[in-house]
Amino acid sequence: MLRQSLLSVCIAMVAGAQTPPKTDAGQPDLQGIWSNATITPLERPADLGGKQTFTAEEAAAYEKQAVARNNADQRGTNTEADVAGGYNNFWYDRGTKAVGTRRTSLIVDPGDGRIPALLPEAAKRAKEKREWMDEHATDFPEGRSLGERCILWTTAGPPMLPGPYNNNFQVLQTRDRVVILNEMIHDARVIPLDGSPHLSSNIRLWRGDSRGHWDGSTLVVDTTNFSDEYSFRGSDRNLHLIERFTRTSPDTLLYEFTVDDPTAFSKPWTAQIAVTKSKGPIYEYACHEGNYAMTDILSGARAAEKKNPK
Repeated sequence: MLRQSLLSVCIAMVAGAQTPPKTDAGQPDLQGIWSNATITPLERPADLGGKQTFTAEEAAAYEKQAVARNNADQRGTNTEADVAGGYNNFWYDRGTKAVGTRRTSLIVDPGDGRIPALLPEAAKRAKEKREWMDEHATDFPEGRSLGERCILWTTAGPPMLPGPYNNNFQVLQTRDRVVILNEMIHDARVIPLDGSPHLSSNIRLWRGDSRGHWDGSTLVVDTTNFSDEYSFRGSDRNLHLIERFTRTSPDTLLYEFTVDDPTAFSKPWTAQIAVTKSKGPIYEYACHEGNYAMTDILSGARAAEKKNPK
């Protein structure tokens, strides 16, 4: 109910102000290149307690602090910290502004702005997975994260969230398909609008199986069938994701998603962000083609083993 009311309010704020553009097929036109870069975090910082929104002055101060804190040109205090910060600030695109609503988190439900607790079994699985990856971090590629292996980056979605850079995505439409092209690891998600059912439950995909439909001026995307190896903030194979895209102005797209995973989280939760039009273009993110780090990590570990055999 909270999620529905928030979405209704946001849409109502712009209703009547201008008519959203339509495609040749008469559907709401969501096409374009969009950016979700913002300094507003997914979860409300613990030190903000129950504060749901900033005043204009508080938001300006928070933005200034965040930009200074994220400045990668600040050198590390020792050699290890300095080397670990391998990129300078030029390569980052975190954004410099809080979301327009001045909310203190992208999460709008529950009201505390925090991801609900993992269920005991889910927390156990997450711990075991972390321990396994720590143990095998340099044994073989599968011991590294999906992002390091250039398979997917969790902020690229689904669901889509702001990250340190590559915060752009492009939407293309036909009468019976919507394509969402992410800048991060250049993935293109093709979403049928023809009413076809989800794939059989025994077919599992890295980014799940998405199906879309129109609810008035909102594109609703329903995604299931996630791979067992994919986890979003602790989710498992039973993750059911609902995304909503609503064009609220020529330069604004309201993006909202609800995470429902009854075997992972104690209750569903919802996040919301107004993404803005970007001039583009989106350049190819050549992850695999230049992923020298994977070879270096594994070959370095083999060299260390030869030097100091167990």
